[in-house]
This record gives sequence, structure tokens and C-alpha cells, in this order.
Amino acid sequence: MESSFANGVLFLLLVAAVVAMLTRRLALPYIVGLVAAGMALTLLRHAPKIILTRDLIFDALLPPLIFEAAFYLRWEQLRRELPLILTLASVGVILSGAVTAVGMHFLAGWQWATAATFGALIAATDPVSVIATFREAKVHGRLRLLIEAESLLNDGTAAVAFGAAVLFTTGHALTGLGLATNLLAVVGGGVACGVAVAGAAVFLTGRTEDHLIELTFTTVAAWGSFFLADRLDFSGVFATIVAGLILGNRGELGLLSGRGREAVQVFWEYAAFVANSFVFLLIGIRVAAQDFAAVWLLCLIAIAFVFLGRAFAVYPLCALFGRSRLRVTSPHQHILFWGGLRGALALALALGLPEDLPERGQIVTVSFAVVAFSIFVQGLTMSPLLRLMRRYVGAEPE
Repeated sequence: MESSFANGVLFLLLVAAVVAMLTRRLALPYIVGLVAAGMALTLLRHAPKIILTRDLIFDALLPPLIFEAAFYLRWEQLRRELPLILTLASVGVILSGAVTAVGMHFLAGWQWATAATFGALIAATDPVSVIATFREAKVHGRLRLLIEAESLLNDGTAAVAFGAAVLFTTGHALTGLGLATNLLAVVGGGVACGVAVAGAAVFLTGRTEDHLIELTFTTVAAWGSFFLADRLDFSGVFATIVAGLILGNRGELGLLSGRGREAVQVFWEYAAFVANSFVFLLIGIRVAAQDFAAVWLLCLIAIAFVFLGRAFAVYPLCALFGRSRLRVTSPHQHILFWGGLRGALALALALGLPEDLPERGQIVTVSFAVVAFSIFVQGLTMSPLLRLMRRYVGAEPE
């Protein structure tokens, strides 16, 4: 069994490397090539037996991707944009989820509890998909900061909304005060865990100049902050974001030795590549196994209302900042709207739903449909959209 798992890991790594070479030569998005390759692997007689699960996403694949993204965020830039980003990542997620839930209730015929559960899990943009797509499209500057930071920070709101929806579905009473308290606990607890773990890593790293030890401390901080927060029922994503921000910004101030900084950058770039590769290959394998034909109309309704919800999350909220220094131009708003990809985070929540939840099978299948549409359609059109904006706006959309 262990040998079969190891062989599967090695085989997927080989596939990822070949796909990376082919997509660069064909000028195609890497994540699209990975999902397509994952779907093709299901045709093999001896396909890898590694299955995408909630635990695999949260315990193995998400922490390195979140940490690596946060490690390169500069606090000075993030602080200037924080009011806008927090608004998109909180109110925006609630609006998006509510619009989707309403659509699934009235047009798809789902019960309110089922529709609310789906709306909550699909509302947040996925940091894995968003970051991979925008990096590959070579987006820089403010636009990239906004979309990446929003996708990283909206997890707290989505987690509370999802938890509340599941409780509602299982018959528990909910109050506004209880939801607000839960949100503060989930986010605040996650931040506290990230500060505690990163603080310990900073203290220990400052007492060595061995690049291997420095690298080890960042590795422990990435997974350790996530596991600590998750074990305490806080936001693991927020914990890892904070740990990455602290170590990344402290490293710029001389915390890491010269060789240590180089080692950390190379290691986390590779770790993100491997984790990204596994996420999207395994998504492709699971997408191929879904019976979309049985729920095709539900899938179309869901895709339409997920986009409508994203529009409600972007355009009205950006309008609130229209006369301030945080104003977002119309071209940037269009890219924020179209760049709100869904991916591994939504699938992890869907796959982690209780087995006895009403309509669980439909929720999982429809979630995979939305993610597949997001990756193939939005992923393939992101670079052409950016080129179009540059051509007609006459400036780099940064």
C-alpha cells in the first residue's frame, strides 16, 4: 500500500513536469493543462490511486501554498489597501454567497438549508487558483495585490458562513450575535496562532545562521501554524497567512542570513509548484469521475449565480471607494470580477460535508462543475482579457 502511494506520487510529479513543459511551449495556462491531464489519467488502466479529499487539501497541500503567497506580500503595500481588501473579503463573500443561495433556492428548487450551504462554500475565491492564474498571466502591482490578498483573507468569512449553514441544515438555532462572535473567534484565534508560531520561529531563527535550520523553521511555521489553529477550531488559513507575513517581512529586515534567504526562496517556490501540481491533477481526476449529465441544469444555474454573486461582491463595493484614494478603475473591477476563480478551497469544504447532509451528492457534483468551469473558461480567458484591457485602456492593468 505504501509502495503504491509512493509510486503514485512519483508518477504525478513526472506528469506535472511534462505538463509544465508542454503548457509553456503551447502558451497555455499551467493549471488548465494539469486539470486536463488529470482527467486524461483516468483513462489509464493503472491510474494513480491518490484521491482528492478534504484532509489531503487542508493537511498537505493548502498550507505551503498559503504560506508561500503570504511570504512575498509586503506589509507596507498591504496596509494601504487593507480597508478595500477587508471589505471585499467580508461583505463581498456574504453578498456573493447570499445571491448564489437565493438563485439555487428559487431556480434550482433546493431547500434553503441546502442552498445556503452551497452558497457559503462556493462564495470565497480560491487562493490556490487565483494566485496560480495571476502569476502565470504576469500580473503585477496593485491589481495583483488586491486579488491575491482578497483570495487569501476571505477564508475567515467563508468558514464562518459555511459552518453556520451546516448548523442551520442540521437544525441548530442561529443568532446574529452568535455568528459575529464566531467570526471574531475564528479569525482572531487564527491570527493569534499565526503570531505565536511565527514569533517562536523568529526567535529561534535569529539565533542561527545555518541556512538549513532557517529553512526548517519556516517549514515548521507554515504547517505548524495551520495545524495549531485547525486543531483549536480557528482559521488555519489566517494562521498561515500571518506566519508567512511575519517571516517574509522580517526576513527582508535581515532575520535570515544571505544564504538562508536564497534557500528559503528556492524551497518555497518548489514547494508551491509541487502542491499546485498535485491540487490540479487531483481535481482533474475527480472532475472526470463526476456525473454532470444527471445534474446539468443545476450546474448551469449554479455557474450563472456564482458569477452574478461575484458581480454583486465587486462592483457595488468598489463603488463605495470611488471617491477615495482606494478607488478601483473600471478595467480593474472587470478583472477582479472575472478573476474570482473557485478551486481547491470550495472542493475541500464540499468534500468535508457530513455524509447524512440532504442533497450532499448534488452539492459535491455541482461544486466540481463550478470549479471546472472556473478553471477552464476563466483560466483560459484571463490572459486574453488582460491583453484586451492593455490594448483598449492603453495602460498596464497593475
